[in-house]
Amino acid sequence: MTQIDRGETGAILPVPVVGYAYPWDVIGDPTFADRARSLGVTKVALAAAYHTTRAATPLHPEHRFVEARTAALYRPVRTEAWEGARLVPPAATWVASEDPFGEAAAILAEAGIEVAAWIVLTHSTLLGEANPDLAVVNCWGEPYPYALCSRHEDVRRYAETLAAEAVRDTPASTAILEACGQLGFGHGGHHEKTDGAYDEATQELLSICCCLACQEDWAARGLDPAATVAALRSATGVDAAGTTVDAATLDTILASRHAAADELRHRVIAAVREAAPDVVEIALHAQPDPWATGASPGLTPTTADDVDLVVAFCWPTTEASVETGRRLVEAVSGKAAAAAYVTVLPPTTEDAFGGHVRALVDAGIDQIHLYHLGLAGADRQHLLAEATKVPTTAATRTE
Repeated sequence: MTQIDRGETGAILPVPVVGYAYPWDVIGDPTFADRARSLGVTKVALAAAYHTTRAATPLHPEHRFVEARTAALYRPVRTEAWEGARLVPPAATWVASEDPFGEAAAILAEAGIEVAAWIVLTHSTLLGEANPDLAVVNCWGEPYPYALCSRHEDVRRYAETLAAEAVRDTPASTAILEACGQLGFGHGGHHEKTDGAYDEATQELLSICCCLACQEDWAARGLDPAATVAALRSATGVDAAGTTVDAATLDTILASRHAAADELRHRVIAAVREAAPDVVEIALHAQPDPWATGASPGLTPTTADDVDLVVAFCWPTTEASVETGRRLVEAVSGKAAAAAYVTVLPPTTEDAFGGHVRALVDAGIDQIHLYHLGLAGADRQHLLAEATKVPTTAATRTE
């Protein structure tokens, strides 16, 4: 069933907007909650588990930036929850709180603002470097330490425990899962020098995990692992022009990757539901391209059956991003709501942002997920507000 989103008066309402923030944006800033409310955001997504970053805090009264030195859990790291686990996240010692997410979420909840727990799962350079056998490895035998491979049981246990601990005993009504699947070649790492070196097809092949666990699964599906790795190397080498990998082989590899992503997602969602029955919505960052890797891995054939909302990366203010939104709407139709993840930060320009959000909503997008309430300075606040004033004109799905 579809209907236009109207209020009690019959007026068309603005599209719902979820604003993203870090705990340190809220803690120590008595104006944050009022500012978020005045912007008109429907909900604030707070990072509860997050990767390494160096984040500006242009509107915070006590600091100018925060350096999160490693991926971390922004909750107490309880010994009893992690007992026997090979992978254990560090605490976020750079925030002056024993429970940064919990404290920030409580501040927002007390101000009447709904909270989502933003949870980054398989992205941890600290743990990947310490456990290289659990990291994604390309066909050249080169590990991606920032990317934990979800084919491994140790990684699945880590992700499900991380998600459960993130939402436990908090007012969060939504869990937003990022990196719930495989990361690949692309990574905005420290002084990254890979941009533009390889075309999209080569990056896609270099993003195929060839770790021993993945190769074992290929073998169980009828592939010869050694021959498969050799074919991938041939297609990504110096003399690769015109070299391709057999389509049936690629189909099998993709099915293997998707099976690992499905298992990870099922485990994580079950853990969240058990730890926090009051979480009423599960949202997932994912792309409609089934081969996508990274923070928003590709949709599998069953992804939309398991979640309430799928959020696609649509930061570039281009027609290609709008087409991504359109493809997402088609892919999840009748199963889950569709959201577009947009940013007001550079290189987004003032003249392009409003039209971009409008085009996404016209393409059928149900929600806008807005980056970023803490990183945007005074000169970008009007763009944050602009996103919350776009009216819903597309038909929205209702259960």
